[in-house]
Amino acid sequence: MPELPEVETIARGLSKRVTGDVIESVWLGQKKEPLKSPASEIAAVLEQTRIATVRRMGKHIVFDLEHVNVGRTVPSAKSRRSKRNQRSTITQDKAQWIVHLGMTGHLQVCEPAIEIAKHTHAILKLASGRELRFVDSRRFGRLSVASSGDFDATGIEPLEVDLDRFIALFRGRKTPIKSALLNQKLLRGVGNIYADESLFRAGIRPRRRASSVTRERLGKLFLSVREVLTEAIALGGSSVSDYVNADGEEGFFQLQHRVYGRESDPCLVCKTPIKRIVIAGRSSHYCPKCQK
Repeated sequence: MPELPEVETIARGLSKRVTGDVIESVWLGQKKEPLKSPASEIAAVLEQTRIATVRRMGKHIVFDLEHVNVGRTVPSAKSRRSKRNQRSTITQDKAQWIVHLGMTGHLQVCEPAIEIAKHTHAILKLASGRELRFVDSRRFGRLSVASSGDFDATGIEPLEVDLDRFIALFRGRKTPIKSALLNQKLLRGVGNIYADESLFRAGIRPRRRASSVTRERLGKLFLSVREVLTEAIALGGSSVSDYVNADGEEGFFQLQHRVYGRESDPCLVCKTPIKRIVIAGRSSHYCPKCQK
C-alpha cells in the first residue's frame, strides 16, 4: 500500500500536470467498492470544476476544486489546442475530490486514444484534451468528494508535528511502539515500511511497549521518522510492489532499506541476521542486536 512518501510523490507529480485544468465530464465504473461517495454525487461535484491544487493529506490525495460557470472567455489550463479554449468564469465556491489509493490504485494522466486498462473505475475528461483515470485492480482504493471543501484526515502530519507533541502521542500507551506508529489516528501517513525503517534508526524494537520507551528514545524516533520520510520523498518512494509515480516511473528508496524486506539478510551495521515477526497482523523487520 502506498505510504506517505509515495502518495506525496504522486500528488506532486499530478500537481505539475493537471493544476489549472478543467474537469469537463466524469465517467464512473459499475463496481461499488471504490466509491465512498455516491456516483451521482461524485459526478455532480467534479464536473465543470477547475483543479486549483493537488496535495497530500495523510495517505489521501486531495484535489482542491473551484466551480466554473458560463461567462467570459478564458483559455483552458495547459491547453494543447487553442480550439479547446472555453467560455468560463471561475467562482469562489470550493469542493474537493479525495482519492485513497488503497493497495494497488494509481492515477494516470493520458491521451484519450490510450487503451483503457481493465480495472479502470473512473475517467475524468479534461479541457486540455487529456484524461485523468483511476485504475485499481484489487478495488481497495476509495473515491469520495467533499462538496464544502472541508475534508480533514485524522491524525497529525509527521513532518509537521513538533517534538513535545510527538512524545505526547506515545506516552502511556500499552500497545507495541510499531502498532502506535501505524495508528493513523495518531500520525497519518506512516505505514509498515517507514515504521520499520524509523525504528531501526532509532534503535527501538518494534514489539517494545510504547509506554516503556524513554523520552530520549522517543526523541531519536522523532528525528528518525522525519529523516526516513524526507529521504524517501527525495527518492520518489519505495517500489516494492506495483507502485509507480504520476509519470509511471518507479521510486528508488527500496534500495536504501536497512531492515524492511531483508529477513535473514545480515544487518548493514552489525551483520546480525535481520528477523521478521508479526505484530497485529503486520510483518515487522528488525535487528535483534541494534534494536533494544
